Amino acid sequence: MRGVMIQGTGSNVGKSLLVAGLCRAARLRGLKVAPFKPQNMSNNAAVTVDGGEIGRAQALQARACGLEPINDMNPVLLKPETDTGAQVVVQGRAIARAEAADYGALKPRLMGAVMDSFQRLSAGHDLVIVEGAGSPAEINLRPRDIANMGFARAAGVPVVLAGDIDRGGVIAQIVGTQAVIDPQDAAMIRGFLINKFRGDPRLFDDGYQFIQDRTGWPGFGVLPWFGAATRLPAEDAVDLRASCGSGLHVVCLTLSRIANFDDLDPLAAEPGVRLTMLGPGQALPGDADLVVIPGTKSTRGDLDFLRAQGWDIDLAAHIRRGGHVLGLCGGYQMLGRVIRDPLGADGAPGETEGLGLLDVETEMATDKRLTRITGTALGQTISGYEIHMGRTEGPDCARPFAHIPDPDGAISRDGRVTGTYLHGLFADDSLRAAFLGRLGAASQPGYEAGVDDTLDALAEHMERHLDVPAILGLG
Repeated sequence: MRGVMIQGTGSNVGKSLLVAGLCRAARLRGLKVAPFKPQNMSNNAAVTVDGGEIGRAQALQARACGLEPINDMNPVLLKPETDTGAQVVVQGRAIARAEAADYGALKPRLMGAVMDSFQRLSAGHDLVIVEGAGSPAEINLRPRDIANMGFARAAGVPVVLAGDIDRGGVIAQIVGTQAVIDPQDAAMIRGFLINKFRGDPRLFDDGYQFIQDRTGWPGFGVLPWFGAATRLPAEDAVDLRASCGSGLHVVCLTLSRIANFDDLDPLAAEPGVRLTMLGPGQALPGDADLVVIPGTKSTRGDLDFLRAQGWDIDLAAHIRRGGHVLGLCGGYQMLGRVIRDPLGADGAPGETEGLGLLDVETEMATDKRLTRITGTALGQTISGYEIHMGRTEGPDCARPFAHIPDPDGAISRDGRVTGTYLHGLFADDSLRAAFLGRLGAASQPGYEAGVDDTLDALAEHMERHLDVPAILGLG
C-alpha cells in the first residue's frame, strides 16, 4: 500500500492545502493518486458520488487528483452539534451522536472502517496522500488514535511533519513534537517542512538547520505564503473571511454551528460584491443589500443564537429598508413560521418559533437527504447538492426557487425573501449572474475554472520551493 501522510504541529497549519497541492503535483506526473483523511471534524461537508458525505477539504483534494469524491476518502467525519457533542458519520453515513467523553469507546470500531477504506483506495491507485488531524503531539489523545500516528503505524505509512511559521514558534513546534511523542511514533516521521513563510527565507537558514540537527529529521523545504489560497474553498470556520470587492454589499450571519459556508466562496470572488462575515455581537450594517442566513448543523440552536445577537430585529429593519434575504438549508428553515422536531433529530425534541419571514413550516426527521442535483432556477440550468434533515411546506412554496425536478424552496410574496435547500448553486456562473443581476450587480464568469487554475498554481508553487519528488517518493 503506497502512501505518504502529512501531519501537522497543530490545527490549521495548512495540511489540507499541502495535500491538495501534492495531489495535483502527483497527478501532473501521471500518477493515479487519491486523497485520504482517516478522521475529520468539520461541518463543511461535500456529497459524494456514492451518496454519502465527506469533509469539504477531501472533495477539493479529490478534484486536485481529477477524481470525483467518494466515501472512502474520509471514512470518519465528526460534525459538531454542541460544544461537547457531534454527529458521527462513518463511510458517508451518520451512525450515532457522541459526546466527546464517550467518543473514545467508538474508536476501535472506527479503526476497522478506516483501514477498510484505506485499503480499497490503495488497491485502485498508485499513491494515496493522507492528511492527519490536529497534531500527533496531543498525547492525551494517543490511546486509540485513528487520525494521526495510530493510523500511520497501523497502515505503515511514512509521515512528513508540517510546521506553521506564520503563527510563530515553529522551531519549538517541531522539536517539541519529537520531544513529547512516543519514540516509535517519532520513527514514522521521515522529515519536516515549514509552511506559510513570509519574507526572505534565507533569514530562517539557522533555524532550519537547528531543527535538522536537533531532531535528525531532514527538511523538505520552506514553503512561502501562497496568497492565492483564498481562491480555494475553505473547510474550517476559522478561515471564514470577508472579500475586498466593492458594490453590492452581501452580509452573511456567522452562526455558531455554521455549515457548508463554501456556498459563499463564489460571491466572495466577485469584484462587484463586498462580502461581510458578521460576527457575534455585531449589528447588521444599514447599507446591506442582501443578508444570507447560511446552513447550520443545529438549526434550532442557531436560531436561538441568532436571536441572542439581536439579528432577528436587524433583519426586520433590513426588510423594511427594502433589503433582500436569502436562507440556505438551515437558514431556509429559520425563515419560516415554526420548526418542529418531535423526534429530537436536531437536538432536544420540541419546537421553535421561526423568524416568520416566509409563510412555511418545517418538520425535522431523522433521515438525512444526501444527493447531488441538477435542475433549473431563475431560468438557468443549475447543479448542486442537498444535505439536510427535515421537510418544509407552506403557501410560499407555491413560488419555488428551483425545480430539481420537483419544486425546491420558497419566495415571499414581495420577492425579497428567498429560501432554498440547495448548496453549491453560486458556483454555477449562469445562476450566479442571474441572481446578482436581479440585485443590480454584474458577475464575472469563470469561478470553477479559477479553482482548477489555482490548484495548478499551488502545485507549481510547491514544486518550486519544496522537494516534492522526495516527499512523493516516500510512498
